[in-house]
Amino acid sequence: MGVVASEQSHVRRSSSMTFALRWKHENLRLISIIALISFAMTFMCLMMLYGTATKRVTVVVDGQERTVNTRHYVVQHILDEQGIVIGEHDRVSLPLTGSVKSGDKVTIEKAIPVKLTMGGESKTVYTTGKTVGDALKDLQVNLGELDKVTPAVDAQSPENGEIKLVRVKKELEEVTEPIAYETVKKNDPQIIKGKEQVVQEGQEGVLLKKKEKLYEDGVLVSEQVVDQKVQTQSVQKIVAVGTKNPVVALSASSPESGAVTKGGVTFGVKQVINNVTLTAYSAGPASTGKDSSHPGYGVTSSGAKVTEGRTIAVDPKVIPIGWWVYIDGLGFRRAEDTGSAVKGNLIDVYFESNDYANRFGTKRGYTVYVIGPKKPTAD
Repeated sequence: MGVVASEQSHVRRSSSMTFALRWKHENLRLISIIALISFAMTFMCLMMLYGTATKRVTVVVDGQERTVNTRHYVVQHILDEQGIVIGEHDRVSLPLTGSVKSGDKVTIEKAIPVKLTMGGESKTVYTTGKTVGDALKDLQVNLGELDKVTPAVDAQSPENGEIKLVRVKKELEEVTEPIAYETVKKNDPQIIKGKEQVVQEGQEGVLLKKKEKLYEDGVLVSEQVVDQKVQTQSVQKIVAVGTKNPVVALSASSPESGAVTKGGVTFGVKQVINNVTLTAYSAGPASTGKDSSHPGYGVTSSGAKVTEGRTIAVDPKVIPIGWWVYIDGLGFRRAEDTGSAVKGNLIDVYFESNDYANRFGTKRGYTVYVIGPKKPTAD
C-alpha cells in the first residue's frame, strides 16, 4: 500500500508543473506587451516631470543678457513667455522648435532694415551688423582698397538709413601723342624774293604718355599723366625764303617810277636796283680770251666798241642792252656787253687798263638807277 500511495503523489506533481509551463509559454507575448507599455508610460511620466521642472536659461538679446526661470523646454515657448518677438530676419542661436535644458543660452541678434546703394542700384536689406563695416560683412559685400563707403565703416549702422558704396577702380593706360615739328625759315639769295622752297620736310615726333584713370561705378571721373617720354624726336621743316630781287622785263614803254637828280642832271627812272655787285674787266685775253689780233677784239656783244667811262656788261634780263643807267659813285654807263658770269644784280664795268681792272676787285652794295635808251643831259 505504501508503494502505491507514493506513485500517485508523483503523478499529481508532474501534472501541475506541466500546466504552469504551458500557461507561461502561451502568454509570453502578452507579458512582453504589458512590460513594454509599462516602460513607455514610465518614460513619459519622467519626461513630463522633466518638462515641467524649473530650468534656468540665459537669454541674450542684442548683447543684453538676462537669466530666466522657466518650465518650458521649447525655445519658441520660452521666448513667447518672455515677450520676445522674433522678426523674419532676426537670428537665433538655436532652432525655435528646439529644446533647451537648464544652463543653456539662447542668443538673439535683431536685424535692422538698411537701404543699400551699390553700383548705382538701391535695395532694402536687413542686417545684424552694428557698424557699417560689420553690416557689409554680414551682407557678404567685399570692399576694395579704393572703394568709398558712406557712412564710414566704423560708424553705427543707420537703421532705416542708407549705406552707399561706390566702387572705385584705378587703371594705367599708355597713349601716344604727336609732337609738332618746328618750321625754320632761312634766307636764300638764290631764290627770287617772295618765293619759298622747302629744303627739308618736317616730321612729327611721338610722345609716349602713361595716364592714370580713375573710375567710380564704371564711370571715368578723372585722369592724369603720371609719366611721359619722347619715343621719337620730331624733324624740323626747313624752308628757304628768297631774297633775290625779281627780274623785271623792262622796255621803252615801261612807266617811270620817279625822277632823281644825280651829278647835276635830273632824269626819270624806270627802276631802282639796290645791292648791286660791281666787278671790272678789260678787252685783253685775261677778261675776254681775245688778243689785239683777234677780229672781235674790243667789240661788245651788242656790236659797239668798248669805251671806258661808258661800257658795262649786264644781265639783259635785268637791264636791257642799249639802256643807260646811273651807278652811284661811277656816273652814267651804257649796257653794251654781256658775260657768262654776269647774272642777276651784277654789273661788270669796262676799263682800258687790265691792271686796274684786276685791282678793282669786287664791290658790293651799290645802287643803280635804270634810265632807258637815251642818255639824260643837263638840259
